[in-house]
Amino acid sequence: MAEGIMKQLYGTECYIQSVGVKNDLEIDGFSIAVCEEIGVELSRHRSRSFDEMEDWGDDLSSFDLVLALSPASQRRALDLTQFYHLEVEYWPILDPTGLGDNREARMALYRQARDQIKARLIERWGPGRTLDD
Repeated sequence: MAEGIMKQLYGTECYIQSVGVKNDLEIDGFSIAVCEEIGVELSRHRSRSFDEMEDWGDDLSSFDLVLALSPASQRRALDLTQFYHLEVEYWPILDPTGLGDNREARMALYRQARDQIKARLIERWGPGRTLDD
């Protein structure tokens, strides 16, 4: 969600790559649905792990910042970046995976996570571009 929302807000102003602690490849259907509500298309996105990022040739030293959205990703990012001059920020965002008793409850939790991510992005980098930009 964070990568898609950030690309919507800031376009090509920066290079954005979403990476997780583990690779699930397919993006969660609830994430796709709640992002579609705000005009962010995720169905073609794929997740990858830190290990895959390194295997595919992405050099962590070429990044300026890692935004960690979970304690596990923060730990992994700090481990991987200890030899680079790279800032790691931890944003405690709700992880809605597996929460909620029914579809609507799950959707509400995913919306909450989506909105937390968007608010933090705007707080950190401003409102971004409009659809007319």
